[in-house]
Amino acid sequence: QVQLVESGGGLVQAGGSLRLSCAISVRTGTTYSMGWFRQAPGKEREFGALFNWNGAITYYADSVRGRSTISRENAKKIVYLQMISLEPGDTALYYCAAGPSGLCYVPTYTYWGQGTQVTVSS
Repeated sequence: QVQLVESGGGLVQAGGSLRLSCAISVRTGTTYSMGWFRQAPGKEREFGALFNWNGAITYYADSVRGRSTISRENAKKIVYLQMISLEPGDTALYYCAAGPSGLCYVPTYTYWGQGTQVTVSS
């Protein structure tokens, strides 16, 4: 069983930055690919960033590439999403997800957190 808890969201002005955190509760020795997704009101959940199970591969959606960095702190079992140059279009509920495949598709992720809200004002 895997539990994911996101934090770090908030209200920020356009051009600002945020660092989202995802605390992972997982059995020692089990590894997953990790992803960040977001869902704006009235829209489908969309992919943002991922790294594969060993962290060797990262991949970003075009919408956030160059403005976001996904990273992890293994000892603390935390995954981060650092976001800069935020825009009003980045306003969404941000989810952390874990799964076996390392792909950028929502159905390929098995475990999801509850999300953390990011609101960017103009």
